[in-house]
Amino acid sequence: MNPMRHSNIEPAFENRYDAGRQLAEKLSEYAGKSVVVLGIPNGGVAVALGVALTLGADLDLVISRKIPLPLSPEGGFGSVTDDGTTIFDEAAIKKAGLSQPQISYQVNKVRSDIRHRSLLYQTDRRPISLSGRTVIVIDDGLASGYTMRAAIESLRHRNPDNIVAAVPVGPEPVVRALRDVADRVVVCVVSKETRFYVSDYYRYWHDITDAEVLHCLKEWRMRRHGPVIDLPEKKQESV
Repeated sequence: MNPMRHSNIEPAFENRYDAGRQLAEKLSEYAGKSVVVLGIPNGGVAVALGVALTLGADLDLVISRKIPLPLSPEGGFGSVTDDGTTIFDEAAIKKAGLSQPQISYQVNKVRSDIRHRSLLYQTDRRPISLSGRTVIVIDDGLASGYTMRAAIESLRHRNPDNIVAAVPVGPEPVVRALRDVADRVVVCVVSKETRFYVSDYYRYWHDITDAEVLHCLKEWRMRRHGPVIDLPEKKQESV
């Protein structure tokens, strides 16, 4: 079950894969079009898999990580992406009374983590061109929205035709603010709860591992292109 529940809200999704199926229904108009689905690791990739398979779209990653507060890592004061794009929540910085050295230290830690993840996830993937295409950015839910906002700002540099932010669930104020950043926002459940936790909307919730992220990418490749067969090397004929 879900050990991370904070309320008696009836879960809208069994798990992230179910959330992906439900989100794909909301995005059905993009089926068969020139679309790239980008999952935000780790949890967003499990959601993105079902969307990409349903739409017949390309699947890739955009790494965007929360910058955690020094003494309250569950909270954050901004986000960093894999191309170095960084956005800050100035209100959170002021409230926490963070100094510039504290900010720099936390940002550098996140950048180091992103470099590690980029190498881990790279495997044999080739970069997908986004130029002139519709890009659907997916996470497993919105909290502050800064991770999604940083991802969108980063992707603008790659000249997509338009960017759709798509999530299973998010709080109403954050969803509303995101509409100023994305070309379109698609959400299955818009929460009006005063205390919002993404995990409350999932019946089964766990931290997605790096291995599961890689499995999702492999699953998409096999379902889209078929299994890769390694052919035996041809023996050299003796003269």
